[in-house]
Amino acid sequence: MDFADKVLSELVAKIRALEAEIESRIAEKRAQFHYSVQRNRVRFDQEVRDKHRAFRLGLWQQIRQSPLPFILVSPFIYALILPLALLDLFMAVYQAVCFRVYGIQQVPRADFIVIDRQHLAYLNPLEKINCIYCSYANGVIAYAREIAARTEEYWCPIKHSRPVATPHSRYTQFVDYGDAEGYRQRQDELRDHAGSTPDGPPPKL
Repeated sequence: MDFADKVLSELVAKIRALEAEIESRIAEKRAQFHYSVQRNRVRFDQEVRDKHRAFRLGLWQQIRQSPLPFILVSPFIYALILPLALLDLFMAVYQAVCFRVYGIQQVPRADFIVIDRQHLAYLNPLEKINCIYCSYANGVIAYAREIAARTEEYWCPIKHSRPVATPHSRYTQFVDYGDAEGYRQRQDELRDHAGSTPDGPPPKL
């Protein structure tokens, strides 16, 4: 392992440590705002739910307060549900078929598509619908990105010649641009890594 690879490995380790710290902070916030997660369902104390309802904005009040251009462009926003749903379906079928052939562990959809904001009592029905929509849209895109990342690591694990904004989870492991020898030497290793979770071993097929 050369110096650059060592630095990248250290950075990845730091990212993992930061992720663990984030989980700890989230646990603190759960205690602060008096909620728990049981079987993927959020539960608030009844007293907290009553307080939340006091902050709920009436549906018609919100509609009246919305600028007319916001209302007029809303069909364009909601129309995206069609390509998003198709992307969701096609990515699920793609990895179910191709990842089995390649030996790549499939991406758990539930890890990326998290829909839970509708349980908040301070949101009115329209706000809940919008939150469900945004959670689904961003979750599908993140889900598709991870599937694409594992595919790229398997077939073309080469970094680009210039910096990439917000690279995906696998990018730091890729071979440097122009490193022909490293590409041939590490191709099998990276394919094995593509068949695993970032912290786990390749699956047994």
